[in-house]
Amino acid sequence: MSIDIRHVSKYFGDFRALNDVSLEVASGELVALLGPSGCGKTTLLRIIAGLESSDAGHILFSGADTTDVHVRERQVGFVFQHYALFRHMTVADNVAFGLRVKPRRLRPPEAQIKAKVHELLSLVQLDWLADRYPSQLSGGQRQRIALARALAVEPKVLLLDEPFGALDAKVRKELRRWLRRLHDELHVTSLFVTHDQEEALEVADRVVVMNHGQIEQVGTPQDVWEHPATPFVYGFLGDVNLLRGRASAGQLQVGAWQIDAPEHGDALDAEAMAFVRPSDLLVTPYTAGAPGLAAQLDRALLVGPLARLELVPNDQPDQILDAHLPADEFRRSGLHEGDTVLVSPRKARVFLQPATNEPLGDPAAMI
Repeated sequence: MSIDIRHVSKYFGDFRALNDVSLEVASGELVALLGPSGCGKTTLLRIIAGLESSDAGHILFSGADTTDVHVRERQVGFVFQHYALFRHMTVADNVAFGLRVKPRRLRPPEAQIKAKVHELLSLVQLDWLADRYPSQLSGGQRQRIALARALAVEPKVLLLDEPFGALDAKVRKELRRWLRRLHDELHVTSLFVTHDQEEALEVADRVVVMNHGQIEQVGTPQDVWEHPATPFVYGFLGDVNLLRGRASAGQLQVGAWQIDAPEHGDALDAEAMAFVRPSDLLVTPYTAGAPGLAAQLDRALLVGPLARLELVPNDQPDQILDAHLPADEFRRSGLHEGDTVLVSPRKARVFLQPATNEPLGDPAAMI
């Protein structure tokens, strides 16, 4: 089932949670709604489910307007962050719940319900826990049971709100791989909400980056990572260094750096900013007269195959630049904390400061 979100807006008092949001989700697609807390992603998910009403706009399922259709009739499965399992029911009874509460004329026979429950528990690889209670399960097991319960009613659309947010990092990583494999098997049109960039980029077919109730960018994980459309997207997706300077005739001057910015060839002494990922910073031993920004290596942290460096520019002592190098490359460089180095960007993305002159802040503030 396809989902067509058309010009949806939502207010809570004076607060505008969603501002004219439009999005199309193809049948069988797995889409991530990604953004910081308060950006509107959960509100949008609840409006799609029918748990919340919009103040303007329409929601269409496969071309049919469902804006005023009751949640019970939308054929939507919903998985919450905190499982929402019934503690007094066994695993099997939790999964069967949605089938057993159907109107009598629509309710399958009990033997068919039990067969369906066994099939779903096998699908989520937990059939051996059918007689256990939620309190006897791990967090990862509870979330898989919650997903099995949502699938029991054979939803046309599956909605997941921070499904792995309450789990530790290792379990989260295992479950998102499992969710991707499960989706490839079932092909249920799915949307999941997350503020975890890695989760969205690893699991989704497409990523919808949201901020302040609006969509900043929609694209494949590779698209949004390699070609961020706005400063917010660049700052939100992973670690990044933000550098401010002035752009003229296709060049951005940032201290001792001159960064090519051919997309801004018409700029004339305009305020601008450059985003440089830590992996795109080249760090070499200092040589007098060599091109680059002189900086002090303030801290070097080797974590597995990666060396994480904190650099303080000599002419900007209040700023810290982050650089990531392969650990072997760092060892071969012979650099040590306290050394003076030269820093230059292999690649940077330049944006002009908005005409409103509103400060965009640093990436940490954006997040």
